[in-house]
Amino acid sequence: MKLDALFQNPTALPTAPKVVEELISSFDKASVSTEEIAKKLSTDPVLSAKLLRLANSAYYHVSRSIGTVEDAVLMLGFVTVRTLVISSGLVSGFKTVPGLDLKQFWRYSLHTAVSAKWIAKKTRENTDLAFTIGMMHAIGQLVIHSAMPEKAMALDKVAGPMDSRRLDAEVASFGYTFADVGAELARRWKFPETFAETIMAFPEPHKDGELNRLAAVVSLAAWRARVEQAGLTAEEITACYPTELAEELGLEDDALIDDMPSPDELSAGLEELVK
Repeated sequence: MKLDALFQNPTALPTAPKVVEELISSFDKASVSTEEIAKKLSTDPVLSAKLLRLANSAYYHVSRSIGTVEDAVLMLGFVTVRTLVISSGLVSGFKTVPGLDLKQFWRYSLHTAVSAKWIAKKTRENTDLAFTIGMMHAIGQLVIHSAMPEKAMALDKVAGPMDSRRLDAEVASFGYTFADVGAELARRWKFPETFAETIMAFPEPHKDGELNRLAAVVSLAAWRARVEQAGLTAEEITACYPTELAEELGLEDDALIDDMPSPDELSAGLEELVK
């Protein structure tokens, strides 16, 4: 199935909740009325309730209880609220996906997101972009499994969805990867072009000799999340450590293991996001 045909399949393309679409379009606006966004967000009771639970979680250490969406925007800032709502909206957009353990998939995605935020802070990249793109970097997997479940599940037996060999297996079978599919979904959902470019480049952050730094951040974060999920030994981690890429971003030797808290630790309090 060609990439275009994949998106013609009505089961493959989830729709983003209305308020998520509006938040996506806010990336391109110079000024945004946060009151207006808060008002619109309040009309989605499920997302609002989730946002308030997250805003009051241990992750944000707020000094007083946050009771309304307006409070959340005021206390956490618009950019943080946007990140949380878009991430929650992505999770709720896919109810069931044939052959995929969604709980495990979103946990891996959240681990990538918090790792990307940590790496972005160290390397002076945009932490909110890193988090949101980290959260959606593998979303193409969901589209592929929804649109062609039999082919996707046959491939799962060769290389699982989070396996480092998965991308090569997809190219051999389909002629494109879940990164290409995720980039196309980002374009169709009208995310800023940075999203599509980063998702497409994360498997190989060097494009035409140039390093896409944000893609490198997401690539390292995805590696860290995979290592966590696979439960590798110290020797196995050392053997597959992405030394060159980490060095190019200016990270210290073994920083992703020695300095960085575990993804579980980094995401403590945010589990609500992927429920």
